[in-house]
Amino acid sequence: MQSESPAESFGKLKTSSKVLPSPQSQVTDDAVKRLLFSPSFLNTFKRVSIKHGLHFPLKFPSVLSELNFLSVLCLLNFASGYRVPLHEQTGRGAWDNVRALVFNMYLSSVTGQGDLLSAKGMKNLTPQQIAELMSVKIYVERPHETLPGVTVGELGGHAYDLVKLISTTLNETGEILERSGMPDLGSFVLQSLTSKRSGGGDVTVDDVLNDLVSAFPAFRDMAIVDGRPVYCFKKALFLVHGLTLRFGSSSPPTFPLPDTTKVPVFSDNVLPSLLIHLGVLDLSGVKDVALRSTFPNAANDANVNARLAVSKDTPGMGAAVAPGTKPEKALPKEGPVLTSDQAFILRAAAVDACEKIVEYAHRLDETSLPDGNKWIKDITLPELDVWLWAVAKDRSDYRELERFVLRDTVFF
Repeated sequence: MQSESPAESFGKLKTSSKVLPSPQSQVTDDAVKRLLFSPSFLNTFKRVSIKHGLHFPLKFPSVLSELNFLSVLCLLNFASGYRVPLHEQTGRGAWDNVRALVFNMYLSSVTGQGDLLSAKGMKNLTPQQIAELMSVKIYVERPHETLPGVTVGELGGHAYDLVKLISTTLNETGEILERSGMPDLGSFVLQSLTSKRSGGGDVTVDDVLNDLVSAFPAFRDMAIVDGRPVYCFKKALFLVHGLTLRFGSSSPPTFPLPDTTKVPVFSDNVLPSLLIHLGVLDLSGVKDVALRSTFPNAANDANVNARLAVSKDTPGMGAAVAPGTKPEKALPKEGPVLTSDQAFILRAAAVDACEKIVEYAHRLDETSLPDGNKWIKDITLPELDVWLWAVAKDRSDYRELERFVLRDTVFF
């Protein structure tokens, strides 16, 4: 029987990743309990899980302008596979470089250089302009073929590859918006939020997700793996949840917003990698032998227990760094490079693992919880996502943990 194409599978979309055929990754109650009751989780969750990175030091002329800014930021929320080369050139990781790019696109727009965040502006942006806005070098030097000691510069390297991915994404999205008569991505999102739906009722996550994924290939984060559909939709889900974080506190909200408390986690390379390092995701049953040995030392109990203990350099835990100084940040290590299918398997496994963590937490008897930690019973999937993503940068030992790498993707 022929497998469905991703487009056909999308017609049966649900807002969660499909779990792949067994045997695949495993998550046990013991591993979940060890995480939830660990000093690392208990001492950092409340502080770290609010660091969603969606506060912007900008003064927007309108709500729609800010909505558009946030939408483009989520559209470009990828580049994790280029983390190391970006650190080498800018000293910042993927997310911070993407934020800097969109900030500069916005600032260029308000200083009379054309609205780069409009459909027309995105459609016409060139790789050279993007490289300038990101402050990255897209030329590599090589020896001249006939002149000894002479080097010549040519377009190439990982930074150039990333700039081309960003350029293609912006150009394609801008062209689609223009064809549909939309001035910018924010207007498309606003229309999705305010459109009348069949049957009436409030707008749902599925409504907006369907609109985004149907219209824009850059949000179409899905694949067929081992004959089964896998849906992650990291950027689209992050966009919908980001709207509720930023605009949901208004009473009443400026525009309709869906309930995102139960959306799946926004699975990238950080979440599955960290869940493996923290002993939650067990890859011993994965069918792909190469994938099974991706993180050879992660499952060691001594290593896991050390990571789940309190770190001395965690803020508020007796940091050894002198006041007013910043610790030296070492260049991150490149993690194992995976295929697209392998990455989808791990990302889907992380979605499933996080759902099991939250389900376990909600089943806990309050009497079994440590004093002052009854809040564990109420954790949500988006909060768990932010904790995993932010705590990976919160501790020096976590920052040193390898994350898998997939290049040439616009999904994460």
